[in-house]
Amino acid sequence: MTGAAESVPVAPQVPVLNAANALTLLRLVLVPVFAASVVTSAMTHVGWRVAACLIFALASVTDLVDGWIARRFGLVTSVGKVADPIADKALTGAALLLLSFYDRLPWWVTVVILVREWGITALRFWVIRHGVLAASRGGKIKTALQILAIVWYLWPVPAALVAVGPWVMGAAVVVTVVTGFDYVVRALRLRRPAH
Repeated sequence: MTGAAESVPVAPQVPVLNAANALTLLRLVLVPVFAASVVTSAMTHVGWRVAACLIFALASVTDLVDGWIARRFGLVTSVGKVADPIADKALTGAALLLLSFYDRLPWWVTVVILVREWGITALRFWVIRHGVLAASRGGKIKTALQILAIVWYLWPVPAALVAVGPWVMGAAVVVTVVTGFDYVVRALRLRRPAH
């Protein structure tokens, strides 16, 4: 007798220790290294600022690569789904807090972005039993703008180009807030019971 269960393919078990999760772990490890570089530079020492900027850029690239590897090679794990956004928020959060601490970025900007970022992470956990709150195109634009703005503030750009940073960060803040509302609407739809 052939039951229905026999025809259902068994999904392969994805190991927690894989390339995608290793990159996420690397990003987490780089956060204190990055922070130490910024503190050492005090945002005045050019060499350490360059080092901090390069570390931040490298860590940001791992965010793009680990997601691509996880999807491309079927290495998506529950651990990765939780650790990846935490690593992202830790990296951008550290950068924003340090930039505000050294008076390069207004504190209200840091507060607005961090409240949105951690709020969306909390929303993802809130709806996790109902579905995955995947990153939207707007969310990816937000991330790109935040990274570009932070890199601009970290890198010792010529005085004539310093004014560009606030404009890029301003665009990042606008997209951050708008996409934050979009995530809230999507989360509420996921939580709404089906009729």
